[in-house]
Amino acid sequence: MSKFGDLINSPVPVLLHFCSDHNVECNQMNKILEDVSLEMGDKLSIIKIDILKNKELTEALRIKTIPTLMVYKNGAMVWRQSGMIDKSSLVTIAKAFN
Repeated sequence: MSKFGDLINSPVPVLLHFCSDHNVECNQMNKILEDVSLEMGDKLSIIKIDILKNKELTEALRIKTIPTLMVYKNGAMVWRQSGMIDKSSLVTIAKAFN
């Protein structure tokens, strides 16, 4: 968990994408996040977390549905959503925390 703390303790917003490579919606979300990354550049960090390889973290954060997206800033969760979201909405959310 200390590595997780290092990931989220940043003044730049960090978007965590909890997913599985075997999930269709997660794969669709990956494409959307690539576009968000291109638009936001260094104003947003995006980290993909495979729930099957990170079961302890998934349980600790009570991830029940994938994809689940979370935004952390300075170590605190500032936004969370389960399910799909479009690029425009994600960019708006990311910009709100810059």
